[in-house]
Amino acid sequence: MQQPSALVIGETTFSFHDFEEMRPHIESAIGDAAEVTATTDKDALADLAGYDLVVDYLTDATLTPEQLDGLLSFVRDGGAYLGLHCAADLINVHDGDGGLDKRDEPFPDLRDLLGGHFLTHPERSTFGVEIVSDHAVTDGVGGFEVFDEPYQVDVDDDVTVLARMAHPDLTDYPVAWVREYGSGRVCYASLGHTAEAFENEDYRRLLRNAVGWLVRD
Repeated sequence: MQQPSALVIGETTFSFHDFEEMRPHIESAIGDAAEVTATTDKDALADLAGYDLVVDYLTDATLTPEQLDGLLSFVRDGGAYLGLHCAADLINVHDGDGGLDKRDEPFPDLRDLLGGHFLTHPERSTFGVEIVSDHAVTDGVGGFEVFDEPYQVDVDDDVTVLARMAHPDLTDYPVAWVREYGSGRVCYASLGHTAEAFENEDYRRLLRNAVGWLVRD
């Protein structure tokens, strides 16, 4: 079977989600599940011909109409989308001076694609992740503990939640979910602020399983 081709996209706009720092950890976690091309150029989203999968690690989800249409039509027509951690932040945008501005509402088209979005988070901490669905993405993945940023998220009723957090101070927010988008498939996983998260063997298995499920024939 030919190895699927993945475009992994991030940015260096913010020090807290710096793609140059996190890219090696993302690529290592994906491993040989896909052949990776990494970029910080959002224009790559305008033409995704030749790729099977987009892996999104963008914090500022501001896209031009061409970039947005390229991404949405790619997934709608049968492509695959894997959102990691900050990909669900559809509210915070760059203020032009190294900081953040906050939108009143999440980007609607991307919110529809993802099936959920980031609300807020407390400080990084160690917390549990419990597998709650029997699915190809969770095959062989047991419950685990991880040191990361615990994302509080809002999700639609029609997504299939695969994993939830077990945090002493928070409710059991979803950590991973899947959904269909047109003819394509979408998976989101909220872990990924820290290198430790991407080095966790259970999380690595979940991400590699996700790639396999997303790019199925």
